[in-house]
Amino acid sequence: MELKNEPDIIKEIVSSFPNGLAIDDLIEKLPFLIKKRTLQRRLKNLKESGFIRVEGEARATRYFAKNIDPPPSKTEKADEPQTAIPLSQGGKVVLALVSRPEIQRTPVGYNRTFLENYRPNIDSYLSNEEKQKLAQWGKTRDSEQPAGTYAREILNRLLIDLSWNSSRLEGNTYSLLDTELLIHEGQAANNKSAKETQMILNHKEAIEFLVESSNEVDFNRYTVLNLHALLSNNLLPNPAASGRLRAFGVGITHSVFTPLGIPQLIEELFDLILEKARQIENPFEQAFFVLVHFPYLQPFDDVNKRVSRLAANLPFNRHNLAPLSFIDVPEESYVKGMLGIYELNRIELFKDVFLWAYERSALRYAAIRQSLGEPDTFRMKYREHMRSAIGHIVSNAMGKEEASSTVKKEAQKLPEEDQAKFIEVVETELLGLHEGNFARYRIKPSKFTDWKKHWDNPKRER
Repeated sequence: MELKNEPDIIKEIVSSFPNGLAIDDLIEKLPFLIKKRTLQRRLKNLKESGFIRVEGEARATRYFAKNIDPPPSKTEKADEPQTAIPLSQGGKVVLALVSRPEIQRTPVGYNRTFLENYRPNIDSYLSNEEKQKLAQWGKTRDSEQPAGTYAREILNRLLIDLSWNSSRLEGNTYSLLDTELLIHEGQAANNKSAKETQMILNHKEAIEFLVESSNEVDFNRYTVLNLHALLSNNLLPNPAASGRLRAFGVGITHSVFTPLGIPQLIEELFDLILEKARQIENPFEQAFFVLVHFPYLQPFDDVNKRVSRLAANLPFNRHNLAPLSFIDVPEESYVKGMLGIYELNRIELFKDVFLWAYERSALRYAAIRQSLGEPDTFRMKYREHMRSAIGHIVSNAMGKEEASSTVKKEAQKLPEEDQAKFIEVVETELLGLHEGNFARYRIKPSKFTDWKKHWDNPKRER
Protein backbone atom coordinates (compact mmCIF):
# COMPACT_ATOMS: atom_id res chain seq x y z
CA MET A 1 0.00 0.00 0.00
CA GLU A 2 1.41 3.37 -1.00
CA LEU A 3 2.14 5.81 1.82
CA LYS A 4 0.22 9.02 1.47
CA ASN A 5 3.34 11.19 1.33
CA GLU A 6 5.72 8.99 -0.68
CA PRO A 7 6.29 11.61 -3.44
CA ASP A 8 7.03 14.29 -0.85
CA ILE A 9 9.59 12.04 0.86
CA ILE A 10 11.25 11.26 -2.49
CA LYS A 11 11.44 14.98 -3.28
CA GLU A 12 12.91 15.79 0.14
CA ILE A 13 15.62 13.16 -0.10
CA VAL A 14 16.62 14.10 -3.65
CA SER A 15 16.74 17.79 -2.65
CA SER A 16 19.18 17.02 0.18
CA PHE A 17 21.82 15.76 -2.27
CA PRO A 18 23.05 18.70 -4.40
CA ASN A 19 25.17 16.36 -6.56
CA GLY A 20 22.21 14.20 -7.43
CA LEU A 21 21.40 10.56 -6.76
CA ALA A 22 21.42 7.38 -8.83
CA ILE A 23 18.23 5.36 -8.49
CA ASP A 24 19.93 2.54 -6.54
CA ASP A 25 21.30 5.05 -4.03
CA LEU A 26 17.89 6.63 -3.72
CA ILE A 27 16.26 3.25 -2.99
CA GLU A 28 18.75 2.69 -0.12
CA LYS A 29 17.97 6.05 1.45
CA LEU A 30 14.19 5.80 1.28
CA PRO A 31 12.59 4.88 4.62
CA PHE A 32 10.11 2.53 2.93
CA LEU A 33 10.34 -0.45 0.57
CA ILE A 34 9.65 0.23 -3.09
CA LYS A 35 10.33 -1.64 -6.35
CA LYS A 36 12.68 0.01 -8.81
CA ARG A 37 10.04 0.21 -11.54
CA THR A 38 7.56 1.79 -9.15
CA LEU A 39 10.17 4.35 -8.08
CA GLN A 40 10.95 5.10 -11.73
CA ARG A 41 7.27 5.92 -12.29
CA ARG A 42 7.25 8.18 -9.22
CA LEU A 43 10.37 9.97 -10.49
CA LYS A 44 8.86 10.36 -13.96
CA ASN A 45 5.77 11.98 -12.45
CA LEU A 46 7.89 14.31 -10.33
CA LYS A 47 9.90 15.29 -13.42
CA GLU A 48 6.75 16.04 -15.39
CA SER A 49 5.44 18.09 -12.47
CA GLY A 50 8.62 20.17 -12.49
CA PHE A 51 9.95 19.08 -9.12
CA ILE A 52 13.07 17.23 -10.27
CA ARG A 53 15.37 17.10 -13.28
CA VAL A 54 17.17 14.14 -14.80
CA GLU A 55 20.69 13.96 -16.21
CA GLY A 56 22.44 11.09 -17.98
CA GLU A 57 21.06 7.89 -19.44
CA ALA A 58 20.74 4.23 -18.52
CA ARG A 59 22.99 3.36 -15.52
CA ALA A 60 24.46 6.87 -15.52
CA THR A 61 21.07 8.48 -14.84
CA ARG A 62 21.03 10.83 -11.86
CA TYR A 63 18.16 12.71 -10.28
CA PHE A 64 18.41 16.30 -9.03
CA ALA A 65 16.08 18.73 -7.31
CA LYS A 66 15.09 21.72 -9.42
CA ASN A 67 17.00 24.85 -8.39
CA ILE A 68 13.79 26.71 -7.65
CA ASP A 69 10.98 24.73 -6.14
CA PRO A 70 7.40 26.03 -6.04
CA PRO A 71 6.75 27.78 -2.71
CA PRO A 72 5.03 25.52 -0.19
CA SER A 73 1.38 26.15 0.49
CA LYS A 74 0.20 27.45 3.85
CA THR A 75 -1.05 23.96 4.64
CA GLU A 76 2.36 22.42 3.95
CA LYS A 77 4.06 24.98 6.18
CA ALA A 78 1.67 24.28 8.99
CA ASP A 79 2.29 20.54 8.72
CA GLU A 80 6.10 20.87 8.65
CA PRO A 81 7.73 19.70 11.92
CA GLN A 82 9.00 22.60 13.99
CA THR A 83 12.29 22.87 15.88
CA ALA A 84 13.95 25.53 18.01
CA ILE A 85 17.29 24.90 16.29
CA PRO A 86 18.05 26.26 12.78
CA LEU A 87 18.25 23.30 10.40
CA SER A 88 20.14 22.53 7.22
CA GLN A 89 18.18 21.21 4.24
CA GLY A 90 19.31 17.69 5.10
CA GLY A 91 18.30 18.22 8.72
CA LYS A 92 14.80 19.26 7.64
CA VAL A 93 14.47 16.13 5.52
CA VAL A 94 15.51 13.86 8.39
CA LEU A 95 13.18 15.67 10.81
CA ALA A 96 10.26 15.16 8.44
CA LEU A 97 11.06 11.47 8.04
CA VAL A 98 11.42 10.65 11.75
CA SER A 99 8.40 12.77 12.69
CA ARG A 100 6.03 10.47 10.81
CA PRO A 101 3.93 8.00 12.84
CA GLU A 102 5.80 4.81 13.73
CA ILE A 103 3.46 2.76 11.54
CA GLN A 104 4.77 4.66 8.51
CA ARG A 105 8.45 4.09 9.35
CA THR A 106 10.20 0.92 8.21
CA PRO A 107 11.53 -1.30 11.04
CA VAL A 108 15.32 -1.63 10.84
CA GLY A 109 18.12 -3.41 12.69
CA TYR A 110 21.72 -2.44 13.39
CA ASN A 111 23.69 -1.74 10.20
CA ARG A 112 27.31 -2.60 10.98
CA THR A 113 28.57 -1.17 7.68
CA PHE A 114 27.62 2.30 8.97
CA LEU A 115 30.54 1.94 11.38
CA GLU A 116 32.79 -0.37 9.39
CA ASN A 117 32.82 1.83 6.27
CA TYR A 118 33.95 4.90 8.20
CA ARG A 119 37.65 5.58 7.58
CA PRO A 120 39.25 7.82 10.22
CA ASN A 121 40.89 10.97 8.79
CA ILE A 122 39.71 10.03 5.29
CA ASP A 123 35.96 10.15 5.80
CA SER A 124 34.46 12.91 7.92
CA TYR A 125 31.00 13.67 9.24
CA LEU A 126 31.97 17.33 9.67
CA SER A 127 33.02 19.52 6.75
CA ASN A 128 36.27 21.51 6.86
CA GLU A 129 34.22 24.69 7.19
CA GLU A 130 32.31 23.27 10.15
CA LYS A 131 35.53 22.18 11.84
CA GLN A 132 36.97 25.67 11.42
CA LYS A 133 33.88 27.24 12.98
CA LEU A 134 33.99 24.81 15.90
CA ALA A 135 37.69 25.51 16.46
CA GLN A 136 37.04 29.23 16.49
CA TRP A 137 34.22 28.85 19.01
CA GLY A 138 36.10 26.44 21.24
CA LYS A 139 39.54 28.06 21.41
CA THR A 140 40.67 29.12 24.89
CA ARG A 141 43.70 30.88 26.33
CA ASP A 142 44.92 27.53 27.74
CA SER A 143 45.45 25.80 24.38
CA GLU A 144 49.18 25.33 25.04
CA GLN A 145 48.78 24.20 28.66
CA PRO A 146 48.79 20.58 29.92
CA ALA A 147 45.67 18.54 29.19
CA GLY A 148 42.75 19.34 31.46
CA THR A 149 43.97 22.81 32.51
CA TYR A 150 40.91 24.64 31.19
CA ALA A 151 38.43 22.06 32.50
CA ARG A 152 39.93 22.36 35.99
CA GLU A 153 39.64 26.16 35.88
CA ILE A 154 35.91 26.00 35.20
CA LEU A 155 35.19 22.72 36.99
CA ASN A 156 32.71 24.16 39.50
CA ARG A 157 30.64 25.63 36.68
CA LEU A 158 31.06 22.59 34.41
CA LEU A 159 29.88 20.18 37.11
CA ILE A 160 26.58 22.03 37.38
CA ASP A 161 26.01 22.74 33.67
CA LEU A 162 26.88 19.33 32.27
CA SER A 163 25.28 17.36 35.11
CA TRP A 164 22.06 19.32 34.82
CA ASN A 165 21.77 19.44 31.03
CA SER A 166 22.74 15.81 30.43
CA SER A 167 20.26 14.71 33.12
CA ARG A 168 17.59 17.04 31.72
CA LEU A 169 17.90 15.34 28.34
CA GLU A 170 16.94 12.12 30.13
CA GLY A 171 13.78 13.70 31.56
CA ASN A 172 15.25 14.63 34.96
CA THR A 173 13.20 17.45 36.54
CA TYR A 174 15.86 18.95 38.84
CA SER A 175 16.20 22.70 38.27
CA LEU A 176 19.52 24.45 37.81
CA LEU A 177 19.53 25.69 41.42
CA ASP A 178 18.39 22.28 42.70
CA THR A 179 21.43 20.84 40.92
CA GLU A 180 23.78 23.46 42.36
CA LEU A 181 22.51 22.77 45.88
CA LEU A 182 22.99 19.03 45.43
CA ILE A 183 26.44 19.17 43.84
CA HIS A 184 28.10 21.82 45.99
CA GLU A 185 26.22 21.42 49.26
CA GLY A 186 24.96 17.83 49.16
CA GLN A 187 21.38 18.96 49.67
CA ALA A 188 18.84 16.87 47.74
CA ALA A 189 15.61 18.50 46.57
CA ASN A 190 12.68 17.41 48.74
CA ASN A 191 10.21 17.05 45.89
CA LYS A 192 12.42 14.96 43.57
CA SER A 193 12.77 11.21 43.28
CA ALA A 194 15.77 9.30 44.58
CA LYS A 195 16.47 8.22 40.98
CA GLU A 196 16.75 11.83 39.80
CA THR A 197 19.04 12.71 42.69
CA GLN A 198 21.23 9.69 41.98
CA MET A 199 21.46 10.62 38.30
CA ILE A 200 22.80 14.09 39.12
CA LEU A 201 25.31 12.74 41.65
CA ASN A 202 26.51 10.14 39.16
CA HIS A 203 27.18 12.84 36.59
CA LYS A 204 29.20 14.80 39.13
CA GLU A 205 31.44 11.83 39.93
CA ALA A 206 31.85 10.90 36.26
CA ILE A 207 32.84 14.44 35.25
CA GLU A 208 35.34 14.64 38.12
CA PHE A 209 36.78 11.31 37.00
CA LEU A 210 37.37 12.61 33.47
CA VAL A 211 38.87 15.92 34.59
CA GLU A 212 41.04 14.58 37.40
CA SER A 213 42.38 11.77 35.20
CA SER A 214 43.10 13.94 32.15
CA ASN A 215 46.46 12.27 31.49
CA GLU A 216 45.09 8.73 31.77
CA VAL A 217 41.66 8.72 30.12
CA ASP A 218 41.21 8.08 26.42
CA PHE A 219 38.94 6.19 24.07
CA ASN A 220 39.79 2.84 25.60
CA ARG A 221 37.99 0.18 27.63
CA TYR A 222 39.28 1.45 30.97
CA THR A 223 37.83 4.91 30.43
CA VAL A 224 34.49 4.11 28.83
CA LEU A 225 33.61 1.12 31.01
CA ASN A 226 34.42 3.06 34.17
CA LEU A 227 32.53 6.05 32.83
CA HIS A 228 29.47 3.83 32.42
CA ALA A 229 29.95 2.36 35.90
CA LEU A 230 29.97 5.84 37.43
CA LEU A 231 26.99 7.11 35.44
CA SER A 232 24.87 3.99 36.02
CA ASN A 233 25.72 3.52 39.70
CA ASN A 234 22.60 2.50 41.66
CA LEU A 235 20.35 3.04 38.62
CA LEU A 236 20.27 -0.35 36.89
CA PRO A 237 18.00 -3.28 37.86
CA ASN A 238 21.10 -5.48 37.84
CA PRO A 239 23.93 -3.71 39.75
CA ALA A 240 26.47 -6.07 38.18
CA ALA A 241 25.69 -4.55 34.75
CA SER A 242 27.45 -1.29 35.62
CA GLY A 243 30.65 -1.05 33.60
CA ARG A 244 29.86 -4.23 31.60
CA LEU A 245 28.81 -4.65 28.00
CA ARG A 246 25.27 -5.75 27.23
CA ALA A 247 24.49 -9.47 27.08
CA PHE A 248 20.87 -9.37 25.91
CA GLY A 249 18.61 -7.57 23.45
CA VAL A 250 17.03 -4.16 24.13
CA GLY A 251 14.52 -1.92 22.41
CA ILE A 252 14.34 1.83 21.80
CA THR A 253 11.18 3.58 22.97
CA HIS A 254 9.20 5.32 20.20
CA SER A 255 11.53 3.99 17.52
CA VAL A 256 11.35 1.28 14.84
CA PHE A 257 15.07 0.56 15.35
CA THR A 258 16.11 -2.69 17.04
CA PRO A 259 19.72 -2.63 18.35
CA LEU A 260 22.13 -5.50 17.87
CA GLY A 261 21.47 -8.37 20.26
CA ILE A 262 24.47 -10.71 19.86
CA PRO A 263 26.95 -10.22 22.77
CA GLN A 264 30.02 -11.28 20.76
CA LEU A 265 29.23 -8.76 18.01
CA ILE A 266 28.45 -6.02 20.52
CA GLU A 267 31.90 -6.50 22.04
CA GLU A 268 33.60 -6.62 18.64
CA LEU A 269 31.92 -3.43 17.41
CA PHE A 270 32.42 -1.65 20.74
CA ASP A 271 36.17 -2.23 20.39
CA LEU A 272 35.98 -1.06 16.77
CA ILE A 273 34.32 2.21 17.84
CA LEU A 274 37.13 2.79 20.34
CA GLU A 275 39.81 1.94 17.79
CA LYS A 276 38.40 4.29 15.14
CA ALA A 277 37.77 7.05 17.67
CA ARG A 278 41.40 6.94 18.84
CA GLN A 279 42.61 7.29 15.25
CA ILE A 280 40.57 10.42 14.50
CA GLU A 281 42.84 13.45 14.69
CA ASN A 282 40.34 16.31 14.74
CA PRO A 283 38.85 16.73 18.25
CA PHE A 284 35.45 17.88 16.98
CA GLU A 285 35.10 15.00 14.52
CA GLN A 286 36.21 12.67 17.30
CA ALA A 287 33.54 14.02 19.67
CA PHE A 288 30.77 13.84 17.08
CA PHE A 289 31.79 10.31 16.05
CA VAL A 290 31.30 8.93 19.57
CA LEU A 291 28.07 10.89 20.03
CA VAL A 292 26.77 9.03 16.97
CA HIS A 293 28.15 5.53 17.40
CA PHE A 294 27.91 4.79 21.13
CA PRO A 295 24.13 5.31 21.23
CA TYR A 296 23.68 3.58 17.87
CA LEU A 297 25.40 0.40 19.09
CA GLN A 298 23.78 0.59 22.56
CA PRO A 299 26.69 -1.36 24.08
CA PHE A 300 25.29 -1.14 27.64
CA ASP A 301 22.00 -2.18 29.23
CA ASP A 302 21.12 1.51 29.66
CA VAL A 303 22.78 4.93 30.08
CA ASN A 304 24.34 4.82 26.60
CA LYS A 305 23.55 8.40 25.59
CA ARG A 306 24.86 9.73 28.91
CA VAL A 307 28.13 7.88 28.31
CA SER A 308 28.37 9.37 24.81
CA ARG A 309 27.75 12.93 26.05
CA LEU A 310 30.50 12.78 28.65
CA ALA A 311 32.88 10.80 26.43
CA ALA A 312 32.48 13.47 23.74
CA ASN A 313 34.24 15.87 26.11
CA LEU A 314 37.41 13.76 26.22
CA PRO A 315 39.03 15.48 23.19
CA PHE A 316 37.90 18.93 24.38
CA ASN A 317 39.47 18.28 27.77
CA ARG A 318 42.67 16.97 26.21
CA HIS A 319 43.06 19.98 23.90
CA ASN A 320 41.84 22.58 26.44
CA LEU A 321 38.88 23.49 24.27
CA ALA A 322 35.58 24.76 25.61
CA PRO A 323 33.50 21.80 26.83
CA LEU A 324 30.18 20.67 25.39
CA SER A 325 27.56 20.88 28.13
CA PHE A 326 24.38 20.82 25.97
CA ILE A 327 23.14 24.16 27.31
CA ASP A 328 19.62 25.02 26.07
CA VAL A 329 19.43 21.94 23.79
CA PRO A 330 15.74 20.98 23.46
CA GLU A 331 15.15 17.36 24.45
CA GLU A 332 12.91 16.79 21.41
CA SER A 333 15.56 18.04 18.96
CA TYR A 334 18.17 15.76 20.53
CA VAL A 335 15.84 12.74 20.43
CA LYS A 336 14.77 13.36 16.84
CA GLY A 337 18.42 13.71 15.82
CA MET A 338 19.19 10.34 17.40
CA LEU A 339 16.17 8.77 15.64
CA GLY A 340 17.66 9.90 12.31
CA ILE A 341 20.81 7.91 13.18
CA TYR A 342 18.97 4.88 14.56
CA GLU A 343 16.46 4.49 11.75
CA LEU A 344 18.11 6.08 8.69
CA ASN A 345 21.85 6.20 9.46
CA ARG A 346 21.59 9.88 8.58
CA ILE A 347 23.53 12.39 10.66
CA GLU A 348 22.31 15.72 9.25
CA LEU A 349 19.72 16.54 11.91
CA PHE A 350 21.91 15.41 14.82
CA LYS A 351 24.83 17.38 13.35
CA ASP A 352 22.66 20.52 13.30
CA VAL A 353 21.96 19.94 17.00
CA PHE A 354 25.67 19.32 17.74
CA LEU A 355 26.87 22.48 15.97
CA TRP A 356 24.23 24.65 17.63
CA ALA A 357 24.89 23.08 21.04
CA TYR A 358 28.65 23.54 20.87
CA GLU A 359 28.40 27.20 19.97
CA ARG A 360 26.02 27.78 22.89
CA SER A 361 28.30 25.90 25.28
CA ALA A 362 31.45 27.67 24.09
CA LEU A 363 29.82 31.06 24.56
CA ARG A 364 28.99 30.14 28.15
CA TYR A 365 32.67 29.61 28.92
CA ALA A 366 34.17 32.33 26.75
CA ALA A 367 36.23 35.10 28.37
CA ILE A 368 33.86 37.72 26.96
CA ARG A 369 30.42 36.40 27.81
CA GLN A 370 28.41 38.50 25.44
CA SER A 371 25.85 36.89 23.20
CA LEU A 372 26.38 37.25 19.48
CA GLY A 373 23.65 38.66 17.29
CA GLU A 374 20.35 40.12 18.44
CA PRO A 375 19.41 40.57 22.13
CA ASP A 376 17.55 37.69 23.75
CA THR A 377 13.88 38.47 23.16
CA PHE A 378 12.80 36.27 26.08
CA ARG A 379 14.92 38.27 28.52
CA MET A 380 13.59 41.50 27.06
CA LYS A 381 10.00 40.30 27.41
CA TYR A 382 10.39 39.35 31.07
CA ARG A 383 13.09 41.81 32.16
CA GLU A 384 10.87 43.38 34.83
CA HIS A 385 9.87 39.98 36.24
CA MET A 386 13.54 38.97 36.31
CA ARG A 387 14.59 42.22 37.95
CA SER A 388 11.85 41.89 40.55
CA ALA A 389 12.66 38.26 41.41
CA ILE A 390 16.44 38.73 41.58
CA GLY A 391 16.14 42.02 43.46
CA HIS A 392 13.83 40.40 46.02
CA ILE A 393 16.15 37.42 46.51
CA VAL A 394 19.24 39.57 46.99
CA SER A 395 17.56 42.23 49.15
CA ASN A 396 16.33 39.53 51.52
CA ALA A 397 19.71 37.75 51.61
CA MET A 398 18.16 34.45 50.54
CA GLY A 399 20.16 31.25 50.36
CA LYS A 400 19.89 28.87 47.42
CA GLU A 401 17.01 26.75 48.67
CA GLU A 402 14.80 29.72 49.52
CA ALA A 403 15.79 31.43 46.26
CA SER A 404 14.81 28.37 44.23
CA SER A 405 11.36 28.38 45.81
CA THR A 406 10.98 32.12 45.19
CA VAL A 407 11.88 31.83 41.52
CA LYS A 408 9.35 29.04 41.01
CA LYS A 409 6.60 31.12 42.65
CA GLU A 410 7.43 34.08 40.41
CA ALA A 411 7.36 31.82 37.35
CA GLN A 412 3.80 30.78 38.14
CA LYS A 413 2.69 34.32 37.26
CA LEU A 414 3.75 33.76 33.65
CA PRO A 415 2.13 31.74 30.84
CA GLU A 416 2.71 28.03 31.41
CA GLU A 417 4.81 27.59 28.26
CA ASP A 418 7.33 30.22 29.51
CA GLN A 419 7.65 29.08 33.12
CA ALA A 420 10.44 26.51 32.75
CA LYS A 421 12.51 28.87 30.59
CA PHE A 422 12.02 31.71 33.07
CA ILE A 423 13.23 29.54 35.97
CA GLU A 424 16.33 28.51 34.00
CA VAL A 425 17.18 32.09 32.96
CA VAL A 426 16.77 33.56 36.46
CA GLU A 427 18.72 30.75 38.13
CA THR A 428 21.52 31.18 35.58
CA GLU A 429 21.62 34.92 36.34
CA LEU A 430 21.80 34.26 40.09
CA LEU A 431 24.68 31.82 39.67
CA GLY A 432 26.54 34.41 37.57
CA LEU A 433 25.86 37.43 39.79
CA HIS A 434 29.04 39.18 40.97
CA GLU A 435 30.28 42.58 42.09
CA GLY A 436 30.68 43.75 38.51
CA ASN A 437 27.13 43.18 37.31
CA PHE A 438 24.63 43.38 40.20
CA ALA A 439 23.82 47.08 39.66
CA ARG A 440 21.62 46.28 36.64
CA TYR A 441 19.13 44.78 39.08
CA ARG A 442 18.99 48.02 41.12
CA ILE A 443 20.62 46.34 44.09
CA LYS A 444 22.52 48.38 46.67
CA PRO A 445 26.14 47.34 47.37
CA SER A 446 25.42 46.67 51.05
CA LYS A 447 22.51 44.37 50.14
CA PHE A 448 24.64 42.51 47.59
CA THR A 449 27.47 41.99 50.12
CA ASP A 450 25.07 40.67 52.74
CA TRP A 451 23.37 38.34 50.24
CA LYS A 452 26.68 37.04 48.92
CA LYS A 453 27.75 35.93 52.41
CA HIS A 454 24.60 33.82 52.83
CA TRP A 455 24.76 32.55 49.23
CA ASP A 456 28.36 31.35 49.44
CA ASN A 457 28.15 30.16 53.05
CA PRO A 458 24.81 28.37 53.51
CA LYS A 459 25.58 27.42 57.11
CA ARG A 460 25.29 31.07 57.99
CA GLU A 461 21.75 31.32 56.61
CA ARG A 462 19.20 32.66 59.01
